[in-house]
Amino acid sequence: MPAATVVFDLDGTLVDTAPDLVDTLNAVLAREGFPAVPFERARDMIGGGARRMIERGLLAEGHRGSPAEIDRLFAYFTQYYAAHIADRSRPFPALEAALDSLRSDGARFAVCTNKLEALSVKLLDALALSHHFAAVCGQDTFGVQKPDPEMVRKTILRAGGHPERAIMVGDSANDIDAARGAGIPVVAVDFGYSEIPVAELNPDRIISRFEDLPDAVRGLLAHTHCATGAKAG
Repeated sequence: MPAATVVFDLDGTLVDTAPDLVDTLNAVLAREGFPAVPFERARDMIGGGARRMIERGLLAEGHRGSPAEIDRLFAYFTQYYAAHIADRSRPFPALEAALDSLRSDGARFAVCTNKLEALSVKLLDALALSHHFAAVCGQDTFGVQKPDPEMVRKTILRAGGHPERAIMVGDSANDIDAARGAGIPVVAVDFGYSEIPVAELNPDRIISRFEDLPDAVRGLLAHTHCATGAKAG
């Protein structure tokens, strides 16, 4: 049986990036003469990529940016964020221990994020996490982004995995919808950036700490294996 591939979202799942992302959004807004968005409000704007975060930040100030304006602000956001990408961002507690536990089962790991690929790699490098992942795929890697399930499927293949032995781990509707569309089970973390409580999104499992991830993944893989065996029989 092929080794399992565990595909992770990045922001709000692997790494608590909110402090640096919110700082960057507010730097963009300040440059345009707008007041800062409070942290807790801005935190919920993360998850759809930087463009969407900028759009939502402007709307919070009663301003709807034109496509050309969003393009200009996105360029500045990317430049500023790249220079501050790991000032305050940190992996969530017990992440690496969970990865080591799953790796002992033969699992491989990939990142599937709506962040730009280069920024994703830069962040993982800065936090000394890159060596864990066989593939890091962003919104510009394949020309599609979550919740399009094709991004998840292509990430699994890029990592050398098999869709029938894959699991998604994420924190938002984008992750859950993408996993369902790709036909793979999904574990939701409840400490991420979802505006909607993840329990309302009906993932296959919910965890509140990374210590619980290995058992959640093993349980889903066992269930998938049993279902596949029953179907074959």
